[in-house]
Amino acid sequence: MLPYANAGQQEQPGPRTMSAKAAAAMGTKLADENGDRTAGWFIDSKAKRLVMNVLDEETAQRVQESGAQARIVQNSKAELKKVSDTLANGASVAGSAWSVDPRTNKVNVLADSTVDDEEWASLNKTAAGMDGMMSVKRTAGKFQKFHGNGGIGQSDAGDQGAGNGAGAGDEGAGNGAGQGEEGAGQGDDGAGAGEGGDAAAEGVLGGDAIFAEGTRCSLGFNVQVDGAPGFLTAGHCGNAAQNWTSDEAGAQALGSITDSKFPETDFAIATLDDAQAEAPSAVNLDPLGEGQGGTQEITGAAEAAVGMQVQRSGSTTGVTDGEVTALDATVDYGGGDVVNGMIQTNVCAEPGDSGGAMFSEDKAVGLTSGGSGDCTQGGETFFQPVTDALEATGATIGDGGGEAGQQEQQQLQ
Repeated sequence: MLPYANAGQQEQPGPRTMSAKAAAAMGTKLADENGDRTAGWFIDSKAKRLVMNVLDEETAQRVQESGAQARIVQNSKAELKKVSDTLANGASVAGSAWSVDPRTNKVNVLADSTVDDEEWASLNKTAAGMDGMMSVKRTAGKFQKFHGNGGIGQSDAGDQGAGNGAGAGDEGAGNGAGQGEEGAGQGDDGAGAGEGGDAAAEGVLGGDAIFAEGTRCSLGFNVQVDGAPGFLTAGHCGNAAQNWTSDEAGAQALGSITDSKFPETDFAIATLDDAQAEAPSAVNLDPLGEGQGGTQEITGAAEAAVGMQVQRSGSTTGVTDGEVTALDATVDYGGGDVVNGMIQTNVCAEPGDSGGAMFSEDKAVGLTSGGSGDCTQGGETFFQPVTDALEATGATIGDGGGEAGQQEQQQLQ
């Protein structure tokens, strides 16, 4: 019996399967506990495991004993931060974005179609001097903020609209062709629902269209500000105008911006004009009024994690999904509009979707900022972390506030 007993004593706990929420909480906990001996982490969504980058065998063993999968990598967090700092301090170009990718253990730089040959050569020269810690790739399209022009969803493609707004002309609201007088947010009855104003009576939700002075954006999440109802949206939308309505004609007052931050970050908060108005903590899963219906209740906010599966709701392209591909991303939209600390994803979006809700199940995660590509060919989209916006404004969301991730982390300790 002795050999069997010894074998049992030598068994080491290995990686275990867990939910994305539990993986995110454990990743934060292990990073805090092991400090500079870790180099980022991500969720393997297929295997349902947390993968932790570490620098030595001793740390790897501790990580494995906690139930995560350890992976020994070469580049430390401090070394990768130096690469990011080099880009931020003048080595980058307009039309580029960069972030630390825990899957490759490198700083990945994306260059859009506006980056010319000379600038492309400059980026590659910088990468060559980074000892394999930086990669440079092209991305289709142009990095841009995803606000729309008025209520017809026009994008850089011209009068044909942005994705789902094609052919809407003067009749639509950028939310579908030929909606006519029942279209989202237009006409005498429009209120973003295509049902004679029912949605406005029930409260405007995350993903619904909001309008101001020829600009269309999307509502992110309804919140409470000092006990009063309000909502979050993108900062570049908040900079465009102070007073917003739920219809293109401007007849249905919605809210007034009280604080707006852009560039550097990208969020704005508004208080509702009617302090007694309903402001359900939910995302509209049918913001285009296509009859699919349904809402997603939002009970709190959560930190994003690389590999996290997410959805986005917006007033141009409706609901799309994908996953988080990087955190703490920097995007240079050009013209001095640089934003930091963004969530990078492979979720598509188009002009008019700015400010819209990104969420994972019942947790608010991000506010749509901008990106490249579209929902036909795909692309990258960047989001303002909701948790940062809540902390900066003092607003609360759902029953879980902004501390959902902390609560889940405590349960693992």
